[in-house]
Amino acid sequence: MAEALFDMSAMDRPRILILGGTTEARQLAERLAADPRYDAAISLAGRTADPRPQLLPTRVGGFGGAEGLAAFLKAENVALLIDATHPFAARISHNAAAAAEATGTPIFALRRPAWELERGDRWTRVESVPEAVSALGGAPRRVFLAIGRQEAFHFEKAPHHKYVVRSVDPVTPPLALPDVTAILACGPFAEADEIDLFEEHGIDLVVAKNSGGTATYGKIAAARKLGIEVIMVERHKPADVASVGDCDEALELIHQRLSPVKDRGV
Repeated sequence: MAEALFDMSAMDRPRILILGGTTEARQLAERLAADPRYDAAISLAGRTADPRPQLLPTRVGGFGGAEGLAAFLKAENVALLIDATHPFAARISHNAAAAAEATGTPIFALRRPAWELERGDRWTRVESVPEAVSALGGAPRRVFLAIGRQEAFHFEKAPHHKYVVRSVDPVTPPLALPDVTAILACGPFAEADEIDLFEEHGIDLVVAKNSGGTATYGKIAAARKLGIEVIMVERHKPADVASVGDCDEALELIHQRLSPVKDRGV
């Protein structure tokens, strides 16, 4: 029998389920782990082979779509669902919204703001990774890929470029490209280090997803400093749920929704 995710001896505390996978989710988990008013847990999709340890009880793996998540929310009597997944985890976010609606579970998203174009940036905005491949053009380039490992295979359609691919886990199967350098690393990445990396490999084009946040912004700042073009894959329209932009706002909303009226000073 699987170990219980929530504290079975604390049925009077409202249960919070965080759908995690981001820096913000881990920060929120750390804050909630120290708050005795709530019984919180975090769920990770399992896309990273060796995720960082969490201070909250943790489950790893999918639920089986929206229906599976809805069944879990109902069975575990979850009082609040928080979608703190990656900004590009659109399917998970839509499943979360559907499951919350089906069960009447309150939900909000902890979604960091997207990066904005600044003076000196040379962005080409695209809507998808396949569109980014097309935007590379016909002339050979030295391309830095920072899009994660799951969609890197699309670039096999443009084998005339030289690639430096950075990911947390190895790209599997390895890319069928004649000139590819793989770098395994986990952020945060400082601007100065990114400048050194780009200069070492002669990078003249960066492909990135508009993830937002500070942990991986160094490559965007470095590209601006060096005058390097960036092909920016923009986010899709998020699930239509209330959202906050940082951990402090998330904690305030949790308190508003779950704390008794007397605790809120009303």
